[in-house]
Amino acid sequence: MIAVTEEKKSYRYIPPRPALWLPISIPAFLGAVIGWMTAEGDRALFLPFILGGAAIFALAALVSALYLERVRKWSGWIIGAVFLVAGTLSFGLAYGIVLAIVGYIIGRMAIWIATGDYRLNMPPYATSAEVAWFYGFRVICGLILFFLIMPIVIIIPLSFNATPYFSFTPEMVSLNPAGYSLRWYWDILQNGMANPNSTGWAFFKDMWQNAQWIRAIKNSFWIGTWATLLATALGTLAAIGLSRDEMPWRRSLTALLISPMIVPLVITASGLYFFFSDLGLAKTYTGVILAHAVLGTPFVIITVTATLVGFDQSLTRAAANMGAGPVTTFFKVQMPLILPGVISGALFAFITSFDEVVVVLQLADVKQRTIPRQMFSGIREQISPTILAVATILVIISIGLLTMVELLRRRSERLRGLSPG
Repeated sequence: MIAVTEEKKSYRYIPPRPALWLPISIPAFLGAVIGWMTAEGDRALFLPFILGGAAIFALAALVSALYLERVRKWSGWIIGAVFLVAGTLSFGLAYGIVLAIVGYIIGRMAIWIATGDYRLNMPPYATSAEVAWFYGFRVICGLILFFLIMPIVIIIPLSFNATPYFSFTPEMVSLNPAGYSLRWYWDILQNGMANPNSTGWAFFKDMWQNAQWIRAIKNSFWIGTWATLLATALGTLAAIGLSRDEMPWRRSLTALLISPMIVPLVITASGLYFFFSDLGLAKTYTGVILAHAVLGTPFVIITVTATLVGFDQSLTRAAANMGAGPVTTFFKVQMPLILPGVISGALFAFITSFDEVVVVLQLADVKQRTIPRQMFSGIREQISPTILAVATILVIISIGLLTMVELLRRRSERLRGLSPG
């Protein structure tokens, strides 16, 4: 069926309204699963399936009947509010909030299926199997993403645990403020201080000089910064050389330069240890920086090489024809265009250095202990939720750096004309 609106003269496909059993069956199944998850004791046998399925069956039927455009957008909020009240009265505020989110999704999904809107993104001739695969593929991708992200996300609320345990306490589950604390973030600043009770300037001076985690953070940024600068310089020059057609043995050299990404890290670390030991660089900042530069250079080579794929080499020939030398051509012509790729490679090199622990275990001394090395020692020697607080900070830093990489990638595509400005 094709609907024509006189105001905008636009055409919109309106699919036929399906039977009510489809929008009811899926939410009913979800309701049964929710009821089973929230059940306790002997009730976990059949009662949750019956009650949960029946409750959401009725709600989905009600929402499916609300086919009018003016009430359709409120379906998710209505079921979400019902779930919030029922969950709060039955299990507590925390469960109520979770159930409210689930209820909102169920309400939107029920009306989305009942009105046939799920076919709006599909061509009119799409078969039922094609529609099922279209959304089934996205569900599979969502489950994979959930599987990958949840172990990382779960540490964030645990880092605010008021008790020294790696589990959710009843106070945390019920959203009781007494169950949450910043003590483990405060422990990052105080751990290892000569006088944790000092105040003012004496506290900051003692923290900067003696706190174990602060020392590890300083080492991580110091080593990571210098390793990134070295890896970026070497990787950019290597990528520019490998991108030239007259470069002999390009494939072999590329495979050799990116081999630190392929060879097991423990083998690379052992080889670097024996090599640097003969040079007197083991257990020094210079040795750790050089080792991290070796590990970060392949990332720079790959990102810069990918940027140079769309680079117009006639620009360098034109610059040479105008009298510009190789150095001037590089900084005035090539560098502005490949700068997003260079920065992206530098960020990847920094993340590699910032998160690396195997090389540090073999090459670093107590003075060069980085954050991953300090976390490794904390896990082996004394289990403390301070590790969760540090891990949360690292996750936030990684998210910020990856966001910057994505913004730079989009800017590079705009500069190269691959996407609209």
